[in-house]
Amino acid sequence: MGSGAEHPSTRRRTAVLAVGLTAALAIGAIGAVGAGAWTAAADRARTSVVPLAAASTPEAELRPTPTATSAPASIGPPPDPEGTDDIAVLDTEGLSAAVTAQLEYAHAHWRERDSERFGYIPNNDCVNFTSQTLFARGWEQDSAWWHDPGGNAYTSSSPWISSTNLMWYLEARPEKATALTDDQRHLVQPGDVVQFDWDNSGDRDHTGVVTAVEPRDDGTVLIEYAGHTDHTWDRSVDWALTVLHPGADVYYWSIAD
Repeated sequence: MGSGAEHPSTRRRTAVLAVGLTAALAIGAIGAVGAGAWTAAADRARTSVVPLAAASTPEAELRPTPTATSAPASIGPPPDPEGTDDIAVLDTEGLSAAVTAQLEYAHAHWRERDSERFGYIPNNDCVNFTSQTLFARGWEQDSAWWHDPGGNAYTSSSPWISSTNLMWYLEARPEKATALTDDQRHLVQPGDVVQFDWDNSGDRDHTGVVTAVEPRDDGTVLIEYAGHTDHTWDRSVDWALTVLHPGADVYYWSIAD
């Protein structure tokens, strides 16, 4: 067609293109506005960000949690490899009635950290406990060796609660006990008293009651004891001398029947 008039279909395509261009420009403008708004909001958020739980979580709980560490090792000695501290077996076969009563008392009370009748001395109750076992054996209290009737261990007599004073008390009463050295282990019996001199000073630092005596094939003698302060049952004397206090001295009292 030679005339200059546009074909209707051409006008429609032009209109569609115009509308499309207008819509694209409008969407671009909206997008620009939206992006600007989002950017502004993000900038505001970055300047005032608050932890999600801050509104309800105490400040201390938001601090870094320290790295967990192992619990401190016990300050007490390790388990006795030759003893039965946590089994506490009692064997009274062949023992006299008096010694049986003594060791049964020791077996029943070696774990205790309180006594209404005899009191308790924290970290220093070994002689108080040993005296109780001798009392259970049948020993009678006298003017020098006695416990406070009100149950206050601190006001009991010195030989009742002190290792060195018990040594002096027994030295003055050979009818009650005979002193033995470590070279005389073959004479030690269950129910006897064992005393340790940890620092080789000549006094006595710890006291217990002998619970078992076992001659060995090699000619040596294993002696085990029970005690308070370091609460124990059937602890090896040798272990105490080589591991607990290396180089310490040990002595015994053979208790008269």
